Amino acid sequence: MRPWLLLPPQWAHDLSPLALPLYSLIHGRKTPHWKSFTWRDLHFANPLGIAGGVDKNAENLKDWWALGCGFVEVGTVTPLPQTPNPGKIMDRDMNLQAMWNKMGFPSEGAEETFYNLAFYAPNYRTPIFVNIGKNRYTPNNQAVQDYLTLVDKFRPFADAYVVNISSPNTKGLRDLQNKDNLRDLIAPIVDRVSHFEPTPVLVKLSPDMGDEALAETVLHCQELGVDGFVLTNTTLSRPPGCHFPSEGGLSGAPLKELSQRALKVAVESLGKKREGLLLVSVGGILTPEDVFERLQMGADLVQIYSALVFHGPSFFHDVARRYNDGR
Repeated sequence: MRPWLLLPPQWAHDLSPLALPLYSLIHGRKTPHWKSFTWRDLHFANPLGIAGGVDKNAENLKDWWALGCGFVEVGTVTPLPQTPNPGKIMDRDMNLQAMWNKMGFPSEGAEETFYNLAFYAPNYRTPIFVNIGKNRYTPNNQAVQDYLTLVDKFRPFADAYVVNISSPNTKGLRDLQNKDNLRDLIAPIVDRVSHFEPTPVLVKLSPDMGDEALAETVLHCQELGVDGFVLTNTTLSRPPGCHFPSEGGLSGAPLKELSQRALKVAVESLGKKREGLLLVSVGGILTPEDVFERLQMGADLVQIYSALVFHGPSFFHDVARRYNDGR
């Protein structure tokens, strides 16, 4: 029974922060332990978490922990509050098992998210990644200041930063993945965190890059000192029979092959340089078998978004049960 699927996608999305506490109160349990590991002094009871975009303002951390997340990623957070892009911003296709959005980093802003994280801080149960992005009207040649502002702001609470330069819904954002722009953005961020207690920096990349471009970007980021990658964001590609507009990002089942390809390219291109880096796979993960497959392909962590829509928030405990039953 998935009553949220009876609602228009935007309604279900907007009501979820209100419904989730009740759901977690009824169905919540202790965080399940399966395939536990420690990386950079961060302990993951299990390798499955929520993707960026699920809890943009860190409003439901307690609920995600109760529902079985091994880690959570909040955001994308922008320095200043901003509204979604105008017009329709969300839809779903049950037949394709696909989600479409052109939100464009809607955010309550850094201050509100900081307040929410501070509220939960005494009760942290898992690592918390903070996904950071620039405001819509910040030009790319000034974007680094937005990212550095957020790095400084969330230093007390971020266990890792996820530098989002791959959303298709902020005009020009993906240009920051270009080699010269990437150096000008990533090097200052890595330098800033190195002056304090080091916090890992992950880069979230697009699934729409060719294999060669993706491999070059991954290796360039590694040379710049990043600590890992989130692979991938949503795609601008469309499968046959898709009715969604050409703008906006697509996730769910149509993203599966692209996300798998990105993980494979990253593992192969890094080779021995992979040691010590964290690879997080996200995109088209809709079943427990999908989770296990990504881990077998070389992912350290796995994130979900569309699975929460098509399967439901019991997914984390269902995966844990399936893993333990199969041992």
